[in-house]
Amino acid sequence: MLKQLKPAFLMMVAMTVITGLAYPALITAIAQVAFPDQANGSLITVNGQVVGSRLIGQSFTRPEYFHPRPSNAGNGYDPTASNGSQLGPTSAKLFNGTTKLDDKKNEVVDFDGIKDRIVHYIVENGLAYDSSRPLDRFKDAQGNLDDVTLIKAFNDEKAPLRVVPKTPIPADAVTGSASGLDPHISPRNADIQAARVAAARKMPVETVKALIAAHTDDRTLGIFGEPAVNVLELNLALDGLAGRK
Repeated sequence: MLKQLKPAFLMMVAMTVITGLAYPALITAIAQVAFPDQANGSLITVNGQVVGSRLIGQSFTRPEYFHPRPSNAGNGYDPTASNGSQLGPTSAKLFNGTTKLDDKKNEVVDFDGIKDRIVHYIVENGLAYDSSRPLDRFKDAQGNLDDVTLIKAFNDEKAPLRVVPKTPIPADAVTGSASGLDPHISPRNADIQAARVAAARKMPVETVKALIAAHTDDRTLGIFGEPAVNVLELNLALDGLAGRK
């Protein structure tokens, strides 16, 4: 038995050293020399401080910034909870959204839904639209959209709220990616947001659109995927023009 166990034990030790220590160390060393940026997470550093990664989106909500596509990853762009909505194209929840009662029995948003996102996109970017009811009815005293009221109106079986934008809205503006962490938006999405950003920053819209073009990534190898704009890099470029830190 000892004759059989000894070579097996030695083989286990040898393979552990080779595959568990030597091989990972070799690959790590090669990656750090040949691809240091990618190996370390494609991090973006400003003034010596890491502000994010080129590979993971971030939430921007202020009007002077370009907004990313929606995220269902945890509490929004949580890299430890990468996830899509898991809802199919026939799901009423995906389109209309749902509400729920919180611990204090207050009705809150459970899932906002595509229709609610369309309304926000329309209002934020000043787009023309047709609606079965005035959207002012769905704003609170501060003039902000009341998502709970909107979602209930979209789910009204007798007279559901209908809001139709006159400008086609890119799909990435109102739907999340499969990972929920997509750092990019489409050039069309960025172009629609350009007027809002330019107005908030009091700069020519042509300047903003020139930055969009400069930060648009082409198709991989010229044939794979679609052109895309990295939101974090674009917003950093905007701050750079304004001299912000």
